[in-house]
Amino acid sequence: MKKTGWNFHELYLWHETGPASMFFAAGLTVEPGEHAENASTKRRFRNLMEVSGLVDQLVKVNSVEISEDDIALFHNRDYIRRIKAESDHRGGEASFLTPFGRGSYEIAVLAVGGTTALMDGVLSGTIDNGYALVRPPGHHAEAEQGMGFCLFGNIPIAIMKNRQKHRFDRVATVDWDVHHGNGTQAAFYSDPSVLTISLHQERLYPPDSGDREERGTGAGEGFNINIPLPAGSGHGAYIAAFEQVVLPALVRYKPDLIVVPSGFDASGADPLGRMMLHSETYREMTRMLMQAADTLCGGRLVMSHEGGYSAAYVPYCGLAVMEELSGIKTPIDDPFLPIFQGYYGQLIQPHQQDAIAKAAALVGAIPA
Repeated sequence: MKKTGWNFHELYLWHETGPASMFFAAGLTVEPGEHAENASTKRRFRNLMEVSGLVDQLVKVNSVEISEDDIALFHNRDYIRRIKAESDHRGGEASFLTPFGRGSYEIAVLAVGGTTALMDGVLSGTIDNGYALVRPPGHHAEAEQGMGFCLFGNIPIAIMKNRQKHRFDRVATVDWDVHHGNGTQAAFYSDPSVLTISLHQERLYPPDSGDREERGTGAGEGFNINIPLPAGSGHGAYIAAFEQVVLPALVRYKPDLIVVPSGFDASGADPLGRMMLHSETYREMTRMLMQAADTLCGGRLVMSHEGGYSAAYVPYCGLAVMEELSGIKTPIDDPFLPIFQGYYGQLIQPHQQDAIAKAAALVGAIPA
């Protein structure tokens, strides 16, 4: 068993994205419905954690206070102040298709504080690893704009703030959200002290980012690895990508801490992705990262929640991750698992292996 931290706050669920059809705002030609990035997936994840009894066996981690100066470690102050002003009034849009409501500024700051506190706990040794079930997500947010439902870069800010308190030289991020982690990439694109790795569906979102050719710039060249996978990739392709790219990159880089922007939208049930993962894929990827962390950095592993839009299935993927992090198996079984495991194409396909092999060639280019 591990001392596994857990950060959650009810206010995360109060971030308002408004009536929409999937992600388009309601109007005369768009019938009102529920926005894809709504509270239900995170609420149901948290609820399953309670029903399973696992949440009571974790170490509760409260968010730390985050100031505007902290947010400005990554974001432009004009952008920060615009979001705050609009949030104080009636809400607005961080950018196209990224709405937020009244009070969302404070909730987004709280989410940054949750990720920051969890990382501080791991680095301080009070917990071994942990998960921040935060909202709004953060891995698409860039310095001067929010995008992709993200307001502030939860993980970049947490890394930058914890650097002020803790002595660590190298951090590796492994983003398994189905969408490219463009914001995390941008935050550290010229920084050799952070290795950014992103596995994602090729050219899904943002459609113009996440290519293998994006490798970093200046002192950071070689420290950014993208693994764009073809639509339809399943368990076999993702595990192969971990074995052939992610783990060798971590071994070569030797990080002091591993951080995961954790989205569950590569699952076979997700409406915003076209991949075929299931809960055992997430369990196995977690196991592999834990083994790498045990070998390379004293087990220090932090996860912060990103996407995942299937209210029915996100909870089972999340529970599998939490069981693996904590070493505690609950009585809950994934009822969807036999269906998704039986999908044709779960074994790695030749065109998927070709994409992985091209990404694997980048590992040797990580400066020693």
